[in-house]
Amino acid sequence: MPARHRTATRKGLFAVAGAIALGGLVAVLLPQANAEQQQREPRAMSAMDALTSLRQERIPGTAWAVDPRTDRMIVTADATVTGDTWNELEGTVRAVGSDTALLRRSAGEFRLFAEGGDAIFSGNSRCSLGFNVVTQDGSPGFLTAGHCGVAAEEWSDSAGGDPIATVQEAVFPGEGDFALLTYDNPDEEAASAVDVGDGQLVEITGAEEAEVGRQVFRMGSTTGLFDGQVVGLDATVNYAEGTVTGLIQTTVCAEPGDSGGPLFTEEGAAVGLTSGGSGDCTSGGETFFQPVTTALDAVGAEIG
Repeated sequence: MPARHRTATRKGLFAVAGAIALGGLVAVLLPQANAEQQQREPRAMSAMDALTSLRQERIPGTAWAVDPRTDRMIVTADATVTGDTWNELEGTVRAVGSDTALLRRSAGEFRLFAEGGDAIFSGNSRCSLGFNVVTQDGSPGFLTAGHCGVAAEEWSDSAGGDPIATVQEAVFPGEGDFALLTYDNPDEEAASAVDVGDGQLVEITGAEEAEVGRQVFRMGSTTGLFDGQVVGLDATVNYAEGTVTGLIQTTVCAEPGDSGGPLFTEEGAAVGLTSGGSGDCTSGGETFFQPVTTALDAVGAEIG
């Protein structure tokens, strides 16, 4: 699959993508504050228990993530969460308090984007190649979404074409959404780069953890290159097909066919693999990503 490309500059990448109180007063008020705190604590604990219970119910159309900058839980509900379920969710988050949890409404519906760059195909399924890797035994391979890996064993680089890679390991649903495939040709020249279109490549130099507030870029075979920000970590997403934990929540858009595609930084660090979300690249939305570092550790591979 080697092709001629030119390395993308930072400027080019951005162009394609589109970002006390006084002591005496304390002495007077402290006893009163302590008394009020003792009254609030049982209510706060009860509300937090209710929120934890809701999370464990794994309500379809909901997601839970953590913003370590504010130490708040971000609760997101898509358009399918309505009626009593929405009222209960809203009431519980309100009771916990805005300093502990934040409730957001998504206009779309959480779904898997199972239809990196380049497109890969198997039967009627289309996904995107994430990052090329080197496996434990030195064989060339790549990462993509786990829900792609469990959908089919063999994948091609063209619709209806001969297989070029075979699934070795896939995780979905559960503790992640990632799959490792190895190229059928052991001599495949698998470049450590992301094809961002127009003949440009972004060199991938390694993998790093996501950081809330960081700008990131996402490439997919359906929609191309888009950017956004990381807004939450360790997200739990309740898809109709099952619950996935340990994901990254972002404001980057994506659509069906972008699944498995790469999430990376301007400097060329691999961050995530596209899992799913809501919205589209016209109206926006949120997208969840599998952390690359976790996937690499789990399959014993490394960025080439």
